[in-house]
Amino acid sequence: MTPHNRELADLTTLYEITKALASTDDLRKCLEAGLTVLAEYTDLKNGAITIVNPITGQIETEVALGMTAEARKRGIYKLGEGITGRVVANGAPIVVPRISQEPLFLNRTQARADKNQEALSFLCVPIKHGANTIGALSVDRDYREGIDFEKDLQFLTVLSGLIAQTVVRIQAVTQERERLEQENTQLRRELTEKYRVANIVSNSSRMQEVFEMIHRVADSNATILLRGESGTGKTMVAKAIHHNSRRAKEPFVVVNCSALPETLLESELFGHEKGAFTGAQTAKKGRFEQAEGGTLFLDEIGELSQNVQIKLLNVVQDREFQRLGAISPTKCNVRLITATNKDLEKAVEQGLFREDLYYRLNVFPIYLPPLRERRTDIMLLADFFLQKYNEENDKQIRRISTPAIDLLVQYHWPGNVRELQNCIERAVLICDEDSIKSYHLPPSLQTSESVSERNPVSFTAAVENFERELIIDSLKKSKGNQTKAAQMLDTSLRIINYKIAKLNINPRLFKVNK
Repeated sequence: MTPHNRELADLTTLYEITKALASTDDLRKCLEAGLTVLAEYTDLKNGAITIVNPITGQIETEVALGMTAEARKRGIYKLGEGITGRVVANGAPIVVPRISQEPLFLNRTQARADKNQEALSFLCVPIKHGANTIGALSVDRDYREGIDFEKDLQFLTVLSGLIAQTVVRIQAVTQERERLEQENTQLRRELTEKYRVANIVSNSSRMQEVFEMIHRVADSNATILLRGESGTGKTMVAKAIHHNSRRAKEPFVVVNCSALPETLLESELFGHEKGAFTGAQTAKKGRFEQAEGGTLFLDEIGELSQNVQIKLLNVVQDREFQRLGAISPTKCNVRLITATNKDLEKAVEQGLFREDLYYRLNVFPIYLPPLRERRTDIMLLADFFLQKYNEENDKQIRRISTPAIDLLVQYHWPGNVRELQNCIERAVLICDEDSIKSYHLPPSLQTSESVSERNPVSFTAAVENFERELIIDSLKKSKGNQTKAAQMLDTSLRIINYKIAKLNINPRLFKVNK
């Protein structure tokens, strides 16, 4: 073969090998494909690629044509061991004209019969990525006098560069895939932790009953009806049920039935076909389709119109629905959780809510008690929200003062947990001290009348709360010493004693017993 013809053949071979190396992201498969092309297009046979294991530091046979998996396992070398080990250690190619005459040739894989070694030459070049040698490429060829090994080494060096790029590319893809899988696993774990029942902040007996019911129903397909006032945590309980069920990896879709008018709600729930109504320029999936395999949470179910109630009844009964404008129904596998703060029984009596739908939805009712019926949770929740908004607003508020705690515990909380959360968030935002005081709380909590009625704020009561806060804080710092407390407040002992008596404060509570 003339030099010109050899160059063309080499270019053709490299082109075909490049295509093989780019054919897949499976490292072993693409390297095997590349060595197969090499064997088909050249006189270089028994190609093998060894890669340095970054953990053990050993040189392991990644791919070897015609070699069994058992032989490949034997093809492991230490750095500097044998021909392959020396090539990797020194980063320079080695040619063995006759492997039968080379004591360094170990034939560790036992892939070559002794009788064939006399007529074989062995060529090994390093696989480099930048300045680092990451492995070696080795081949056999039939020995004959006058072979130009230099040409073979040049060709193999170019090929080793292509292999290096492939190894680095696929390793990077593999590492990124593993990173994403770990991240995804972590996110799923965090999501599960976030909505685990144990993470719903409560130690009241009323909520323990709710937790027990959640555990009992989570893995079933029963339709659940969450009852309770607005702000009691119905959405959070619905999420906890979903994320503790077998459907946890599937979608959790929420629809607020009171937020959309009837015409839009029907399309939102069941979807529509193109041209089903004016403006429907494309087909749209409804929330039932979006929640396929998972859970659909319908909040404020008591706000549904009669027309939508009928269609929802069909879905609950037959497990199928029909898009607006569609000819045939669509089957669905969706776990349904509904919630309401309305008296559905009264709505049924008044003809506002279908009786048959009510019984279909009320298979497993769970009642969430209002915050005023579980007062032991108030401070647990307040401390939880304090920590949450401390972190969000980069603040270091350490505690809630005693007078502020009294106001929180005595208040009737018509807005339940949501109102408490908003209350603590507001207090954190306006507080520039190390503790939340009573005057940081909303005006609705500042009067004793607010415990039972929604009366206008009393200026006198607000001032008394402020004075009580200051005096108690001073007595704590002075360990119950009224004289020192008066000095701290820059007033007289007579005035302090008068205020202590008027506000019914007991200084003895703040003395330190020795």
